Amino acid sequence: MTLIDSKRALRAAMLARRENLGDVARRAAAASLRELFLLESPFQSPAVVSGFWPIRDEIDIRPLMDALVDKGCRLALPVVQGRGQRLLFRAWRPGEPLEAGVFGTLQPPAASGAIEPDVLIVPLLACDGEGWRLGYGGGFYDRTLADLRRRRAVTAIGVGFDLQLVAEVPHGADDQRLDWLLTDRRACAFV
Repeated sequence: MTLIDSKRALRAAMLARRENLGDVARRAAAASLRELFLLESPFQSPAVVSGFWPIRDEIDIRPLMDALVDKGCRLALPVVQGRGQRLLFRAWRPGEPLEAGVFGTLQPPAASGAIEPDVLIVPLLACDGEGWRLGYGGGFYDRTLADLRRRRAVTAIGVGFDLQLVAEVPHGADDQRLDWLLTDRRACAFV
């Protein structure tokens, strides 16, 4: 099986697994994610932190983003600039308006201004014990992390439900490892 086929098969399995969570479990997971973050503090605050607006069945990180603001962090949300490009980040605070982006995302309007994050909170479909992450297949976060890491130190924190932790994520030369995994049940630092 090729790398692409392996990723495709794992992606389908993880989407199905995540889809089966009920609303009560989802709300509890969002609260637990926030509490684990506050307990572990995977980076020094204040910092510029990119979050994301949850889509599909992703874990809701909005309570976590509220906690980050309370700790003095500046927030940003990602903007897809186009196929094959890295992400752009625009400044945002909870309650400020958002506009439709691609893939069903919401993003700050252009007037919000671009900002570069020190920390990226990264959505995922799967993550393994080595910090390899499986996303939706567009490569946006991998390109972005590679570009940022060439220029300076950044911290990448993958977030998801604990059921998204798997034994092994297939990965290739263009894939970027996470520095941390934060789920509703655990926080793992990858060395």
